[in-house]
Amino acid sequence: MPPLPSLPVASLLVGASLWGVVWYPYRVLGAAGLDGAWASALTYGVALLAGSALFLGHWRDVMRAPWACLAMGLAIGWSNLAYVIGVLEGEVMRVLLLFYLAPLWTVPLAHFLLGERLDGRGALVMAIAVAGAAVMLWHPEKGAPWPAARAEWLGVAAGFLFALGNVLVRSLPQLRDTTKSLAIWAGVTAAAILFLPWAPTTTEAALRLAPRTWDVWVPVGLALVAMSLALQYGLTRVPANRAIVILLFELVVAAFAAYWLAGETLRMQDWIGGGLIVAASLASGLGKARAEK
Repeated sequence: MPPLPSLPVASLLVGASLWGVVWYPYRVLGAAGLDGAWASALTYGVALLAGSALFLGHWRDVMRAPWACLAMGLAIGWSNLAYVIGVLEGEVMRVLLLFYLAPLWTVPLAHFLLGERLDGRGALVMAIAVAGAAVMLWHPEKGAPWPAARAEWLGVAAGFLFALGNVLVRSLPQLRDTTKSLAIWAGVTAAAILFLPWAPTTTEAALRLAPRTWDVWVPVGLALVAMSLALQYGLTRVPANRAIVILLFELVVAAFAAYWLAGETLRMQDWIGGGLIVAASLASGLGKARAEK
């Protein structure tokens, strides 16, 4: 087995690590009074401005497939918004693991939208993911494995919308990765702005709080651009079957960060269910990597 190039691997580890802790500054902003919609609008607005400055010419690519880019951007935009609101309201690792149910939704979505064949591996991935979710969400007193709080529903919704966005991304192979990133940053910003009329934080309060918290949301916005570029650099240089394993490092970082920064711990039931969900994600990623060889 040839050795992995160190810089691309480091890029993947840095990107995954940052995604594992990005929830924390959103909680800082939440504690300051900015809800998830306002925090997302500000941070992704910064990412959109910075990304546009770096890749201004790439907007021409977006205009070559405007409706597909709009659908992809809004799907991942609503996914990010649901995830941010979920980690603000609920336990980080439970929301993140439910988000990782994305392979459960990717298989049928790819079948119906892209015409991909549903094979035995796909069915196995779905079965493992469902089993993991059932173990995590089982409540003996309710007798059914359903999300118990809005934060958990948001985690599930974020995973579904992320899967939809990824399937739409695969329908646009002609676009550069940075162009797709621009569409996604724009989509998250647009989704957050559209949600503002229902946001707990009033416009008056947000306009008062934003200048006081710029030292949080501006660096987070720039970090979002750096994370995207780091992951793109690594993913284009590390074999996909190894990259999917490295990217799961996000869960390790998130688990330690949730424990040290928020005092959150998982039950044994959550560890078992989460392990099955991670196994489904791993099987899905490895299967896709083999299919692309």
